[in-house]
Formats: sequence, structure tokens, C-alpha cells
Amino acid sequence: MRIAYVSADPGIPIWGSKGASVHVQEMLRALTRAGHGLTVLTPRVEGTQPDDLSQVAVLPLPPAPKGEPAMRARQLLAANAVAQKELQALTPDMVYERHALYAFAAMEWAAQAGIASVLEVNAPLLAEHATHRTLALAAEAEAGVRRAMDAAGLITAVTEPVAAHARAMGAKDVIVVPNAVDPERFPTSAPLAAAPFTIGFLGSLKPWHGLPTLVEAFTRVHAARPEARLLIIGDGPERSAIEDALGRAGLRDSAEFTGLLPASAVPAALARLDVGTAPYGATEAFYFSPLKIYEYMAAGLPVVTSDTGHLPEIVTHGSTGLIVPPDDPAALAAGLMRLAGDAALGRRLGAAGRARVLTHHTWAGTAAHILARITTKPTAA
Repeated sequence: MRIAYVSADPGIPIWGSKGASVHVQEMLRALTRAGHGLTVLTPRVEGTQPDDLSQVAVLPLPPAPKGEPAMRARQLLAANAVAQKELQALTPDMVYERHALYAFAAMEWAAQAGIASVLEVNAPLLAEHATHRTLALAAEAEAGVRRAMDAAGLITAVTEPVAAHARAMGAKDVIVVPNAVDPERFPTSAPLAAAPFTIGFLGSLKPWHGLPTLVEAFTRVHAARPEARLLIIGDGPERSAIEDALGRAGLRDSAEFTGLLPASAVPAALARLDVGTAPYGATEAFYFSPLKIYEYMAAGLPVVTSDTGHLPEIVTHGSTGLIVPPDDPAALAAGLMRLAGDAALGRRLGAAGRARVLTHHTWAGTAAHILARITTKPTAA
């Protein structure tokens, strides 16, 4: 098929290194490897297009420069007309869109044209922006979400809470499709070095990632095992606070920050770890499908994560990793110490996790599952 892939979110550079950018690239890769032709519509075209995605065409949508939130929101709403015009000229066989606030033209155009459409929903964006950012033109934003959800032929949600949000916004056909990995990026397991014991975190350094809990836990581990190291793979707004906390604990020299790495460099960074962490705090609204956990497992690393949301469904305690109470540095430290003292356990958990994701959670499998489920909405009268 000729597929138009729409990513209208101005915060996602499609050739970037942040998690959302990697997600976009992996879906493009899976669809092109399946033999489909791809044209991407996006306002963020900067960056270097990967060699294995060189056949993907790119059409720029109008940018939405940072500025006064209401003005920015109006620019995003106006971009719907441009997206509709570009799709009309492309006449694709299918439209695949990564859900973005204020964007609804792609799904409505597909419905009007009577072609298959998929709306990939990764978060309840209305609530997320209202809580962590600024939700400008709230009524228009909600109306846009409802229009996109109503028009979509199929909606894929990364978790059940996200699926529930989509249904509440008017979605008709919703399936849950978690994040995944590309086995070609992880051809072998991490070696799980014997010394120094290295604890890792991969991802953007955001307030909801539980990094203060990780720093406190690392302080406890380091007191018992002074050779232990902490490797933070990524960057973000919480970096300075994390560095300050490590400095106050006298542990800044025992921690390393790689900064934001290209996706191609992540497997080598993970190979330096003995354990991957995802120390999310307790929340009733946990809706994430953490890409980091799937990548830890693909690298053959044992995972220590929190007993919150659906994380115990991703990581099976004692089988593919360890589950500890959220917001509990002592419990997190105990889990890490257990792995520090039992290398064989770490290797066993890591091997089981790797086998699980490479069997059940690959991007190729995700693309095949979605394409098998697409439906065509009848042309509107």
C-alpha cells in the first residue's frame, strides 16, 4: 500500500533521538520492511534521515514555533487545512496517524475518502497537557480530539487506560498495542559485567520517572558496595536536580550522564549495565507503555520496576525482573542489592525477558497486527 504517515505533534522531530521519535522511526521501519510505500507529513523535519529509511518521502507541515500558547494552538489548528490538502494530492491507500492535540484533518479526510485509517494513541493528551504543560484553547483541543477519535477507522492504544480514554472521547474500534523493539538493534544480550556493578536508567529525565527515588536507592547501594556505579542514559529537565542530589550525597563521581544518544548508540550503552530501572511513582492514572523496559529486556538485562499500573504485567516478578513498591528507596535498593549479589539470577532474568520481548513484542509484529485489523469507514454522504 501507499501509506501516509502523519505526525503533527510539533514536539516530535521525526528524525530525533527522544523516545517518541524512536517510536515513529520504528513504525516507519516496520511498515517499509513489510513492503509498503511511506510518505510522512510532519512539522518537524530536522535531523538526519536514517539510511534504512531513505526511501521514505517527507512532506513538511507548517511549523508551530514556540510562543504564546493560544497563538501556537491556533497555528496547529490552521495546519489541519494544509494536511487535508496534502493528503488530497497524495491520494494514499491508507492514513496512519500518531495522535496529536489539535490534529483531526487526517482521520476525517480518510473517512471522507473511504480509505483505511489508523490513529495511534500514546497518551491521554488533554489531561497530560493540562497537568504537565499548558492546555491552550481547551474547548478547541477537546473538540479536535473527539473529531479525530470519531473519524478513525481503527485506534491503537499503548495501554488499557489509554484505550479507555479513547473510548470516552468517542472511539469506536480500539485495540491495545504496547510498545515493542527491533531485534536487529539488539542482536546479542548485554554481557552483564561482574564489576563494577552498574545500575542504569534510560530515557528522558522527566518529573514522573521517579528519579529522586532512584538516587536515594543508589545512595543505599553505594554505602554497601562502594564500587557501584549509576549510568543515566538520556537527558531532560530533571538532570540538574538529579546531579545536585548526587552531589549532596557525595556520589557525583560515581554517576555518569551520557546525554541524549541517537537510537543507534543505545544498545552499546545498555551493554554497560547490569540492571535497568524504571522507578515510576504510585499514581492512579498510570498509562505509560515504557519503551525503556522493552529495550532493557531486549538487551538481556534484568529489570527492576515499580508495582504501579500495569507494569507487573510487563515485568513478571522473579521471572523477567523484580517488582518493588513504588516511591520506596529502601525496597528499590534491596532489589538492586539482590541482583548485585547474585549474578546468575541477573543473567536468568535477563535471558527470560529477552526471549519474551523478541517473541511477543517486535515492531514487525506490531505492524502486522495493526494492518490485519484495519477497517475502512464508509464514505460520508
